[in-house]
Amino acid sequence: MSDIYTAGYGYSKKLCKDATAWFLKEFFPKHKITVTVLHRGLKSEKALGYCDVHYEMEDYMHRPRNFIIEIDTNLDKETYLTTLFHELTHMAQWIRGDLRQRYGKLCYSKEPVEKWDYMDQPHEIEARKEETRLLEKYMKADDGMPVETVATIWDNRLRSRV
Repeated sequence: MSDIYTAGYGYSKKLCKDATAWFLKEFFPKHKITVTVLHRGLKSEKALGYCDVHYEMEDYMHRPRNFIIEIDTNLDKETYLTTLFHELTHMAQWIRGDLRQRYGKLCYSKEPVEKWDYMDQPHEIEARKEETRLLEKYMKADDGMPVETVATIWDNRLRSRV
């Protein structure tokens, strides 16, 4: 069972928890993962979101299980979900061991990402590709029923898959 915490302002707590819970259940159902999603103004940083290991909570850095995701506040729903799934993809890269710190450098598949321009970094290419696919999959979750209907009928819980 994973834990999801949210903090900040200018976001839908229900949407954040629903989408994050769906992602964890879909891709890491047997893992014990802690995710804190912090919503804050990132406009001055010219970013929509970040994902990093929650170092204060992590004892074992090889395959971390504690993460902090930061997302800009006041995004429209589609941009919000796209950004959240982008950052959750980075979290998955850390969990799988594709993304890691080696000798003080961020590496993807053992190669320092600083070797590439930001838009050409392999972990970013994967995240940009996955964000769209995940958004579509999430919106069609539960046999094509809209997510809003699922949340209303089943009180903010996703049905278990058969």
